[in-house]
Amino acid sequence: MQDNLIKFGEFSCVLKVKASLGECPRWDSLAGVLWWVDILGAELHRFDPRTSEDLVIPMPEHIGCFSQSDDGGFIAALRSGIWLLDAQGSPTRMLCSNPENTRTSRFNDGRCDAAGRFWAGTIDEPKAGGKAGLYRYDGNGLQSIDGGFLTSNGLAFSPDNRWLYHADTPRFTVYRRPFDVITGAVGPREPWLVLHPTELDRGRPDGAAVDAEGYYWSALYEGGRIIRVAPDGTIVETYPLPAQCPTMCAFGGTDLRTLYVTTARHGRPDDELRALPESGGLFAMRVSVPGVPEPLYSSRRIATGAIEPSQGDKA
Repeated sequence: MQDNLIKFGEFSCVLKVKASLGECPRWDSLAGVLWWVDILGAELHRFDPRTSEDLVIPMPEHIGCFSQSDDGGFIAALRSGIWLLDAQGSPTRMLCSNPENTRTSRFNDGRCDAAGRFWAGTIDEPKAGGKAGLYRYDGNGLQSIDGGFLTSNGLAFSPDNRWLYHADTPRFTVYRRPFDVITGAVGPREPWLVLHPTELDRGRPDGAAVDAEGYYWSALYEGGRIIRVAPDGTIVETYPLPAQCPTMCAFGGTDLRTLYVTTARHGRPDDELRALPESGGLFAMRVSVPGVPEPLYSSRRIATGAIEPSQGDKA
């Protein structure tokens, strides 16, 4: 499916696949494809919008998030820890283990910053103890940034690298923190966007992406919509889609003006799935403001401390 066949301002299902928990869409500007995962299906996917072909790469365990690497492979946060994958998606080396109890914790949402550091948060699967955390992997290994979360989600960086955004999904809150791209240091978190659920609308902030104007796009899980949030925390646009549980968005296409959204169907009621049969599929719509290229993971840049744009930044 070509980008020009995707509607402007209206979501279409471009891949009718029944993912249990689709997540972490990542546009590959060199190959012109979209990588994404099914966390609970333990799969890495490679979707080609030109042919609608979706290649499925089985993973040995749950995969929460990943970033492409400048060596052609990937860095990925699996349940057991953070791993390097080769270009075919096969795990080659564990960089560090999950510091939490893997029986009740797995890595969830994350991405690289502009200096090539990898950030990933975890999920407290019982959602009872608030034991999830946010971590940064760099030349010093895995560093704990913050904790006390239920589901670490919505990680994104402002285009000027001044802010790190981060959500705790079950608490309906997106936080922001001052961010120093040179050192990787962050300041104290502050509530930036707090949603107020109702009996009929339980939409809460899941995965996110930031556009070139610095607006934050958030997938509202159980809310059936994507919101665009201004830098001051004001919701300025809302886009519904025919799935109750969107999970994450990413900008793609040759001009980064196609917004892709993954969705979930695991645990959803039968009547909902009958009404929204494309749940679990991959959706897309055209937008007027482009996204920003996704940074690549780079062990070289981490070791030297250099922050020149990676290949992914230049695309």
